Amino acid sequence: MPVSLRKLAPLPRSFFSRDPREVARELLGKLLIRFDAASRTAGPHPKAGGPHPPYFGECGEDKRPDSALLLAGRIVEAEAYLGAVDPGAHSYRGQTPRNAVLFGPPGHAYIYFIYGNHYCTNVSCRAEGESGGVLLRALEPVAGIEQMAALRNITLPSTPRPSHLRLLTSGPGRLSQALAITRAEHNDVDLCSASSSLYIATDDTPLPPSLATPRINVTSAPLDLWRYIIPDNPFVSGPRSTNAPTI
Repeated sequence: MPVSLRKLAPLPRSFFSRDPREVARELLGKLLIRFDAASRTAGPHPKAGGPHPPYFGECGEDKRPDSALLLAGRIVEAEAYLGAVDPGAHSYRGQTPRNAVLFGPPGHAYIYFIYGNHYCTNVSCRAEGESGGVLLRALEPVAGIEQMAALRNITLPSTPRPSHLRLLTSGPGRLSQALAITRAEHNDVDLCSASSSLYIATDDTPLPPSLATPRINVTSAPLDLWRYIIPDNPFVSGPRSTNAPTI
């Protein structure tokens, strides 16, 4: 695994303080990174003592051991939800204990449980007090592939092909399971904080071409083009191409 992945800084909050459609499109090609908190160096909880989490030194240097578990995937599919103007959004009817994260600061994880068997990973967008978010629908595995397979209870061949790897992170439930993301641990996590176990970063990969397509399984809202994909990418969970224009 490239050491550089461990040194990437989270995206700034300003990235998420925008229209969810802009955020969703520009999240394509970015990296969703998950550190295993159990693998960090010993020390007090970040909120318990001093300004530095235990894996950062007094000058901000990263003291996490190279053996610390890191799982990462490149975002290849994301859906935008526009809050009060979007009947398909969880926040459409107003704030509740379940969706409160969507009304808080942008750049926080909103995790919900669906169909009684999997979690979905979202990020809050827009200014605080408004509501909006982006659902992460698919990743291309980048780091920690063996661990992802174990978390998904999948046995990979010695030389896996994309058709094997897409079973790890193609789909919102799969990617959450592959990165061990749960509501109990990650709901309301600040994705813009370097001390978080879950965050989004860029390795300066250029923004890829994208297609805007209708969202998947959203029946309560008019037809839209608020699902953004990297066209023909094998890890996209739904249709990989469309007549919609390239943007």
